[in-house]
Amino acid sequence: MVAQTYRMTLGRRLANAFVRAMLAVGVPIRDTYVLTVRGRRTGRPHSTPVRLVEENGNRWLVAPYGPVNWVRNARAAGQVTLSRGRKLETVAIEELGPTESAPVLKRYLEEVPIVRPFFDVTPDSSLEAFAAEAPRHPVFRIVGPVWENHSRGASL
Repeated sequence: MVAQTYRMTLGRRLANAFVRAMLAVGVPIRDTYVLTVRGRRTGRPHSTPVRLVEENGNRWLVAPYGPVNWVRNARAAGQVTLSRGRKLETVAIEELGPTESAPVLKRYLEEVPIVRPFFDVTPDSSLEAFAAEAPRHPVFRIVGPVWENHSRGASL
């Protein structure tokens, strides 16, 4: 089995725009958010729909199509903004290593069948096989909110 290479086609652009619009008006789509991150060169915000893995209060962000632009921007920024409807949260992220990524990738592949052609493993593959696959599919742990001090006259 050889994984497909992700290409941003017109159809995918239209599908992403549709999903972003649905999420913006508050239509719930299971575990799906609009991820916004500042461009590492331009500083302009870029948005794309993403599906999180959520379990026991922990959340992970998976890059099923590899180190695409949002991944490179998120690595540089160390934080992303997730939104759905009126809910908006800016969160700090940290990239996981292959061993930590393996169970998250396995769960992602079980839950999101549409991305399976982009992996060289199947949901039935071992965690060792997922660890070997991990460098091609970055995983970020959402470590918590980014707190900004907006109060006036705050002193240290």
